[in-house]
Amino acid sequence: MEKKRQVITVHVGQAGVQMGNAVWELYGLEHGIDRDGKLLTPEAAGRPAQDPSPSDNSTFYKETLAGQYIPRTVMVDLEPTVIDQIRTGPGKNLYHPDQLISGKEDAANNYARGYYTEGRPYVDKVMEGVRIFAESCNGIQGFIVFHSMGGGTGSGLTSLVTECLRQEYAKKSNLEVLVYPAPRVSTAVVEPYNAMMVSHKTLDTVDCAFMMDNEAIYDISANKLDVERPSYGNLNRIISQVVSSITASLRFPGALNVDINEFQTNLVPFPRVHFPLMAYAPFMSAQRTAHERPSTLDITDACFEPSNQLFKLDDSSLASGKYIACCMLYRGDIVSKDINYAISHIRDIKNLQFVNWCPTGFKVGINCRPPVRSISDTDELMGGGRAVCMISNTTSIVSAWTTLCHKFDLMFRKRAFVHWYESEGMEKSEFVQARENIEVLRRDYMELSPFVDNSAKIANKMISTPLEVKKVMRNI
Repeated sequence: MEKKRQVITVHVGQAGVQMGNAVWELYGLEHGIDRDGKLLTPEAAGRPAQDPSPSDNSTFYKETLAGQYIPRTVMVDLEPTVIDQIRTGPGKNLYHPDQLISGKEDAANNYARGYYTEGRPYVDKVMEGVRIFAESCNGIQGFIVFHSMGGGTGSGLTSLVTECLRQEYAKKSNLEVLVYPAPRVSTAVVEPYNAMMVSHKTLDTVDCAFMMDNEAIYDISANKLDVERPSYGNLNRIISQVVSSITASLRFPGALNVDINEFQTNLVPFPRVHFPLMAYAPFMSAQRTAHERPSTLDITDACFEPSNQLFKLDDSSLASGKYIACCMLYRGDIVSKDINYAISHIRDIKNLQFVNWCPTGFKVGINCRPPVRSISDTDELMGGGRAVCMISNTTSIVSAWTTLCHKFDLMFRKRAFVHWYESEGMEKSEFVQARENIEVLRRDYMELSPFVDNSAKIANKMISTPLEVKKVMRNI
């Protein structure tokens, strides 16, 4: 008997739960599972009666004795509003009540409330939900945690959950899909504190973290998909399509499937350097899909355009950075011959810069199931016949950590807002430890490429070193 591969997802905080809602709706469409958890006939699901690529529903769904499919997921938020929307929404019959965990008081954008006070009583409930699904798996492969770095629950409670997952399931892969603080648009003043603390806490408990930010996705929705006023719903539908492409090889058969462990093997050269960026193509609105059908070369080329990337980086960091590794996940009507030509052509034309100690550079996955149209008939993101998702580990990301450190230092020098964290049980020394750890991470990325090393002096002038932070601490 073939050993199945199961993955359990955990959605933490408002952003994580709302992303999860969009992801599970799209999974339901792709697998032919309705909002009550019932398996639709191929005709009702819009697929041919003899489906050439049957899906493996057991990867992300658990089948009950009554024939209902339940998502292998746990959703938790310290504030009840978002979870209550799921409990009373159209998908209320899809989830078991124990999968939806909500508190009475939110973390108020405070990492310390999520980690020390408000969030701690709910960790056992989350781990109990995970344990129930883990015991029903015969070949659990790993976990995917969805959260944002700027919120209190998304940072504090996520740190607790990933620590527990690492303790109880030490040999399993632990992946993250996270929303990084956008460079210019912010939803909370204390985002730098929360992002710094969760990065520090999860650096050794997470194997691979796929990064995106709302500003980049907002620009894609407005510029590529012609949405006049993008909402979080529009942003989450884009995220769901990208996440679907990452997990498609686990759920559907393909010519060259990519296992969840292969992401780490091919993208993470050293344990701490595990923050790849994502790009997706094609982004086409409903009006354009009827008239355009981009080739394999076109969509491959588009992935290397900054406008198709789900993370905002300035032009100077993109120009000076080098690729460590790229994972190209193709799905739909695509053959390997076209992919080989497209990649070799792109390498020649774009003159892609790879670090000199990793010359091969590309990992390819091919899946025969095309992307489907998201959620509703009014949705702006069309599936189309083929698509590609690129996951790339690049030294350009050092500019994002530099910006985060700079924002953190500006506030921490004045001890602004620190008393709110101290009142929940944190100490100033934890801020300093986190800052030192991220400084080391920043230097790790710089040392990977000599070209980036030349900009180290410029970057160091922007932000203070941990030694300076320590001097300030001694004067208090």
